[in-house]
Amino acid sequence: MSLQNPTPDDGRLEECLDEINDFVATLERYPPAVVAAAMRVHLKSLLGALLEYGLCTRQEVREFVKGLEREALQYDDS
Repeated sequence: MSLQNPTPDDGRLEECLDEINDFVATLERYPPAVVAAAMRVHLKSLLGALLEYGLCTRQEVREFVKGLEREALQYDDS
């Protein structure tokens, strides 16, 4: 499994994004910063599990996190 190109051809990524968006919409009673902090904890656990089960490498996680930072802050560090 690659964290760099997770886009399945069968539309599973789009379907998963739709379900996550629907779920996040149910969390509107929480401030955005609380949702972001909770998602950070969840992402940490998910990435740790991917590493533990050998589904990705530490380098792939580093690149994934760097890409997330780049996209979230909208800059290009190339």
